[in-house]
Amino acid sequence: MISEQLDKIREEALKQIKESDGLEKLNEIRVNILGKKGELTSILKSMKDVAPEDRPKVGQLVNETREAIEKVLEETKNKMEAAARDAKLKAEVIDVTLPAKKNKVGHHHPNTIALEEVERIFTGMGYEVVEGPEVEKDYYNFEALNIPADHPAKDEQDTFYINGDLLLRTQTSSTQVHEMEKGRIPIKMIAPGRVFRADEVDATHSPSFHQVEGLVIDKNITFADLKGTLAEFAKQLFGPDTKTKFRPHHFPFTEPSAEMDVSCFKCGGKGCRFCKGEGWIEILGCGMVHPHVLEMSGIDPNEYVGFAFGVGLERIALLKYEIDDMRLLYENDIRFLQQF
Repeated sequence: MISEQLDKIREEALKQIKESDGLEKLNEIRVNILGKKGELTSILKSMKDVAPEDRPKVGQLVNETREAIEKVLEETKNKMEAAARDAKLKAEVIDVTLPAKKNKVGHHHPNTIALEEVERIFTGMGYEVVEGPEVEKDYYNFEALNIPADHPAKDEQDTFYINGDLLLRTQTSSTQVHEMEKGRIPIKMIAPGRVFRADEVDATHSPSFHQVEGLVIDKNITFADLKGTLAEFAKQLFGPDTKTKFRPHHFPFTEPSAEMDVSCFKCGGKGCRFCKGEGWIEILGCGMVHPHVLEMSGIDPNEYVGFAFGVGLERIALLKYEIDDMRLLYENDIRFLQQF
C-alpha cells in the first residue's frame, strides 16, 4: 500500500534528520527524499498505476508527508545554524572594556622639518632645489672650488677617500660646480644634502651631517644682493625682528668672504645663556664667487658675477628647536623625536 510506503519514508527521514550532525548531512537527506530522484518523487511518478478515484487521496498523503519532512528539516537547519553562530561568537568574542590598540603615526625628523622650512623660504624667492652625488670626484669637491692639492684648507676638510680620485663629499658646493658647467645662466639654486668629514663626535660635531649651500650667478650681482637675500632668509626663519651682521672671513672659493651672525632670537640681542651673553649667533658663511672658480667652470668672470653661501642644516635645527646636543638628532630615541 502507498500509505504504508509513505509512513515508512517519513519515519526513516525523521530518524535520519534526528541523527544528522551537520548542515551538509541535512542537505543530503533533502536530496535523497525530496529531490528529483528522491523517494517521494518516485511515488508521485507511480500515480499512473493508482485508480483514478484514489489519486486525489494519494496525492494529499504525498503532500502531507512532504510538508512534515520539510518542516522538521527547516527546524533542524535553523537550530544548527543558530548553534554554529553562537559558537562563532563565543570564539570571536571582543571585550569592549579592554584598551584599544594605539595607532602610532610617525612624523618628520627635526632635520627634515628644518630643511623643508629652508627650502620653502628660498623657493619662495625663486631658487631651484638641486641635488648632487654624495660620492664625488676630488676635482669637484676641491680643485674646482679653488682648493688645490697643496692648499691648507684641504687639510681642514680631511675626508673619507674611496680611492685617489673618489671621495665622500665634504660640502654640497660640488653640486654648484656641476650646475655651473652646464652653462645655463642665470643660476639661482640651493643644494641641500649629506656631507662627510673626519670629525670627532661631540655635542656640535659629527662625521656625517647636512648642509644647504646656495649659489646665484648673473650679471650685475653685488654684495648688497647677498646681504639682502640672507637678511630676508634670517627674518623668515627666526622672526621679523631678526637682525644680521657680517664679519670678514676667508673662504678659498669666495672673495670677499664673510661670516653672518643673527641677533639672538631668545633675548633680542641683549645677551643671554643661549647666545653666551654676546647677543649674536653665528649661523653661516658666504661671499662673492671667486673669479677663478667661475673660469674653471667655463663662465666669463668679466661678464658674470655671483654670490654663494652655506649653512649647516643641523645648526639650523639646533638653534630653531633649542637642542643643546647634536647627537640627540641621530640616536633615534623616540622620547626625543616625539617632541617635534
